Amino acid sequence: MPITPATATHSSSNGTADAILLELVDENGVTIGTAEKLSAHQPPGRLHRAFSVFLFDERGRLLIQQRALGKYHSPGVWSNTCCGHPYPGEAPFAAAARRTYEELGVSPSLLAEAGTVRYNHPDPASGLVEQEYNHLFVGLVQAEPRPDPEEVASTAFVSSAELSERHARDTFSAWFMTVLDAARPAVRELTGPSAGW
Repeated sequence: MPITPATATHSSSNGTADAILLELVDENGVTIGTAEKLSAHQPPGRLHRAFSVFLFDERGRLLIQQRALGKYHSPGVWSNTCCGHPYPGEAPFAAAARRTYEELGVSPSLLAEAGTVRYNHPDPASGLVEQEYNHLFVGLVQAEPRPDPEEVASTAFVSSAELSERHARDTFSAWFMTVLDAARPAVRELTGPSAGW
């Protein structure tokens, strides 16, 4: 697993671990400050910058992931290819490419911006709240995923029809349909009409 600020253990001079900070934004996505990651997700939640990635194979199937059971937020649920938070000052595009590699061991062969979406999704299981200004990205993946087991429990490539079946049967993240629906115009442009997205 690559060692990055998200995966490394940091210690300050007094021996305590450094907090992971998120970028707080206003309703227009303008940065207004920072907050510690967990505190930003505690009710009622603080609006912060996030990203969501949707990668597709050459057959137009979406790569989805099941979040690792050890995650503090939404463990074990299925979600889009990758999602997360840029570090303060980090470009969302760079963060999306970085985290896709860290979590799944693949680099997108193409990654394009697909707009933004703002939402407020409480997670009943954890009691945490997703108040996010989310930057969306779509792209292609041409390598076999090599997931980090601390981040990802499982992966699957699914067609639009297979996703509908799986979504009716399995538990997905609270934000999944919101980000997918917001990204659909870019997904259709990328995959073409025959893929059915």
